[in-house]
Amino acid sequence: MSFYSIQILNALSLAMLLFLIAAGLSIIFGLMRIINLAHGSFYLLGGYCGLSVLARTGSFWLALLAAAAVVGLVGVVLQRMLLQRVQHNELGQVLMSFGVLLVISDFALWFWGGLPQTLERPEFLDGALRYGGMVFPKYRVALIACGAAVALALWLLIEKTRIGAIIRAGVDDPGMVRAQGIDIRLVFTLVFAAGAALAGVAGVLGGAMLGIYPGADFEVMLQAFAVVVIGGLGSLKGALYGSLLIGFADTLGKAFIPELAMFTMFVPMVAMLVIRPNGLFGRA
Repeated sequence: MSFYSIQILNALSLAMLLFLIAAGLSIIFGLMRIINLAHGSFYLLGGYCGLSVLARTGSFWLALLAAAAVVGLVGVVLQRMLLQRVQHNELGQVLMSFGVLLVISDFALWFWGGLPQTLERPEFLDGALRYGGMVFPKYRVALIACGAAVALALWLLIEKTRIGAIIRAGVDDPGMVRAQGIDIRLVFTLVFAAGAALAGVAGVLGGAMLGIYPGADFEVMLQAFAVVVIGGLGSLKGALYGSLLIGFADTLGKAFIPELAMFTMFVPMVAMLVIRPNGLFGRA
């Protein structure tokens, strides 16, 4: 019984990490119609920035703040200077963002090296929790709680505040938002920066659980896109449900049929494209 309980908790911790990455990507897709393949680079860059700050200061919390600030700024530059120029050119978005992903990946390899590295966790989150016959890392429990708290905070922001109403209106009808005198370009930039910053924070949190290494950007990009396809563009609820589905599929697949782990993770995405192309909560 403890084996299954541990696998469920492992799946939840991975799902919450995927949610932090995919939530911003889903909103960016839904609001701006931008195919940003460089979103995985925000995760990688955030993890490495956090690693550098943690090595200099010894503070995990400063590492989180620095990763969010640096990656959010990179997101602003990327959106304003590059992606905005190809906003209505899907092929241009794919090629440009993939080029940015390769540039950031090579820069990270040159600057931080090619060896996998793990961020040091806060001291109070070291060790394990024991309940009955089950032993489970404290950090993963904290990550589950953190992901749930961020999901609740984002839901309150999107559903209960004026800025959330503007974002939802921008997803449905950008022209109407402009007609209200709202600078939709500024909204786009802020949303893009927030999504990038959230992925940067996920890089620090994930780097302390899974490690950070060259190629992590490609892995999380594939998983995040699978989450978005399953959940639907522009849907926060969809990002959460998609993250849970991919998190469980990946974890249980590796636990029970490791030779088919990639198959079990991506078959839900393929099935969703066939059965419901707009995703669980997406709209045409």
